[in-house]
Amino acid sequence: MIRYGDIVAVDRLSFTADAGQVVALLGPNGAGKTSTVESLEGYRRIESGVVRVLGLDPGREHAALVPRIGVMLQQGGVYPTLGSAQVLRLFSRYYDDPEDPDRLLDLVGLAHVARTPWRRLSGGEQQRLALALALVGRPEVLFLDEPTAGIDPEGRIAVRSIIADQRDRGICVILTTHELTEAERLADHVVIIDRGRMLASGSPSDLASGMADGSIRFTTAPGIDTGDLARALKADFGGGVEVEEERPGSYRLSPPAEAPVPPVIAALTGWLAGHDLSLGDLRAAGSLEEAYLAITGSRGEDDPSDPRASDSPESPDGPGSSGGRAARTGRSTRNRASSRSRPSGRSGRSGRSGGRGDR
Repeated sequence: MIRYGDIVAVDRLSFTADAGQVVALLGPNGAGKTSTVESLEGYRRIESGVVRVLGLDPGREHAALVPRIGVMLQQGGVYPTLGSAQVLRLFSRYYDDPEDPDRLLDLVGLAHVARTPWRRLSGGEQQRLALALALVGRPEVLFLDEPTAGIDPEGRIAVRSIIADQRDRGICVILTTHELTEAERLADHVVIIDRGRMLASGSPSDLASGMADGSIRFTTAPGIDTGDLARALKADFGGGVEVEEERPGSYRLSPPAEAPVPPVIAALTGWLAGHDLSLGDLRAAGSLEEAYLAITGSRGEDDPSDPRASDSPESPDGPGSSGGRAARTGRSTRNRASSRSRPSGRSGRSGRSGGRGDR
């Protein structure tokens, strides 16, 4: 449990993350994500419960843990007048076995601005440098805070590739993001939290499948004649066809339960082509975004008497500089981060194997 005065920011939250796994923490602003991650990094004191990262207590054994983790901050933590190469070389000297700074610059696509001061880098370039700093110590557990925020599409692809490579190398990656498509693409396990408590956890596909209702979602020009489309499909598949424009240009088509999906899609694309309309995104299953919105929206209106109804005052900045400042120590054979926060006299709620969130 973590408190800020009378506000309980993290309450009965428990999850684990294993080596070679990407775990995404999702939740609205003030949900407790930053507080959770800061406690795992050893920068936030817990009031009750147990937190272990690589078998170590992040608070009591902070000096031993810091050389074995990498922390990517969303902003700050870098000397503003130093160039990218200088910063990486400086931070590499804090470790016994660092990555080659020049190789990291190439990896994150910053070789062309190696001598540019941090303050003159674009927001996306600063994000890439923050990622390189998190990687320079060869971490066993990697904490990433909004890793693709402010990065252009090409940069996003590069960051996704780097994260996937870290996972393939057996690194445990803890990811916080508001980009649900990023989480769906990158995460092996997702923990959805709000008001400091876990609402749901599971793989992106497991969570999304719970939202599958047999409908087909597609995008095209806004304001199409949904009534005419529904009538055309009813002619082929009988009654029970519904077409709704959920938001401008985004539609939900509900065919009869017995109608096979491929012929319905073929009829849909034929109708669009006949009206000179292009087809954008097409999905015949639920998505993580739908699951997230349904889960976080299922609580109803905020109870003004509940102190968790207001945003918890999470730290706006991150916990110090990426990668820490201690010399690197020996590496364990198993990368593992876990957090179990249990109020006195109450048992924590366990989640799915491979990733449980309860904070």
